[in-house]
Amino acid sequence: MKIGFVFECGPQGADKQVCEYLAGKLVPEASFVSRTLDNKANLLSQAATVAAALLDDGCERVLIIWDLRPAWPDMAHKPCRHIERVALQDALEKTGLEGAAPVFLVCIEQELESWILADDDNLSRFLSTDAHAYPVKRIRHPDREKQPKALLIGHFKQARGWRYDDKVHAVKVLSTSEPNWNRLRRSLSFVRFETKILGE
Repeated sequence: MKIGFVFECGPQGADKQVCEYLAGKLVPEASFVSRTLDNKANLLSQAATVAAALLDDGCERVLIIWDLRPAWPDMAHKPCRHIERVALQDALEKTGLEGAAPVFLVCIEQELESWILADDDNLSRFLSTDAHAYPVKRIRHPDREKQPKALLIGHFKQARGWRYDDKVHAVKVLSTSEPNWNRLRRSLSFVRFETKILGE
């Protein structure tokens, strides 16, 4: 099985690293082909064409993945999942990929760091030392945190005096030990990602 991804990040972006890692845990028999489009504006304008090419290349399904609130806002409008989904759906139709095509839209709310905060077990393990355990308060609804990256930056500074770098730390946190799937599922955007990866 080959699954395609289209991301708004760069080639070494945190979204790509984390999604490929989690997808590999969910469907270890699958292979993944990722295309990165650098920013949300490019994703909205080019993702449909890229998705069609991935299907032509033999991908069984394609996930188009983006953050509702990207690290570097480049949009003329306030982030709105509905507006962005409609724009992508329109572009897919114009590309000839109708509703039955195996292309799925996954908007991460608010940012990738929402998923990291959801798996508080791994975040606590990553930030703890042998001498000092660092407890992380459980967040029941991580998608509702308006600034998850800022909250994660605070945890890193408080626990270890480190500067959080998503391209370095995001996948390291989630791979500290086996992902806590039940915790991750507190994020509805992760649930959608998981469902589409599994083909459900």
